[in-house]
Amino acid sequence: MPFILCMHFVPDLKRWRFKASTFPLTPRTRLEKSRAQRILWLLEELKVDYDLKTFKRRKNMLAPPELEDVHPLGKSPVITVSSDATDGKPAVIAESSNIIEYLIEHFGTWLAPPQYKEGKEGMVGGETEEWSRYRYFLHYAEGSLMPLLVIILLLKSMKDNSPFFIKPVTLMLTGAVESKFLEPNLRTHFSFLEDQLKSSPNGGKYLCGTELSGADIVMSFPLGAARGRAGLTKEKYPKLWDYVGMMEEREANKRAVQKIIDVEGSYDANL
Repeated sequence: MPFILCMHFVPDLKRWRFKASTFPLTPRTRLEKSRAQRILWLLEELKVDYDLKTFKRRKNMLAPPELEDVHPLGKSPVITVSSDATDGKPAVIAESSNIIEYLIEHFGTWLAPPQYKEGKEGMVGGETEEWSRYRYFLHYAEGSLMPLLVIILLLKSMKDNSPFFIKPVTLMLTGAVESKFLEPNLRTHFSFLEDQLKSSPNGGKYLCGTELSGADIVMSFPLGAARGRAGLTKEKYPKLWDYVGMMEEREANKRAVQKIIDVEGSYDANL
């Protein structure tokens, strides 16, 4: 057994199998309405055949308990990896950025910029601007930008599910959080990202330069979602808006979205 990778994804308790060309890959898990689409897109970019298992959320929008059989936190996405090196016990890899780094390291090093400037290999501070951006955005997406979008979802849930007799109070409180915290922070982040695209190395159209990288893939979900309710508009942030559209038009991304539609019946990146 050379290599098996399973991706766990979560919509409808369905499973697809695709025979791997070089390595038998079984990425197995996707949770419906989750961030796992990015992992599918990456696998399509890598042209890696995979096995996908999907799970349907419960009515409270939490993942089903079956996912805890894969990872104790019961979160998606998760990949499991089996090879001669794992000694019969599959390795379980969770967290989107961690999975992206792992897959790029093993299957697509071209999606990571060169780490060091020529002649400065291994030297502290010898990293290229492209690589420094790449490493930064892999962590920025989930550590800085995504928490703000999660707060939007939580506030929306509070407003939608608040009993009618306390709804005025709920609307007042959530409105205050939106106007005093969320909106100014989102403006700061979108302006920062707009400037990052303007200053992309070598005049590139991607965040890290002239070529697509794993950083663009990990950033795709929060930015795609932000075009819904988070204030990301073409008028205010034209480069950022066009960048998101460019990501959506990549053939590998389209194939990933189509596979989600085949399972879930639809796909919507908005919040």
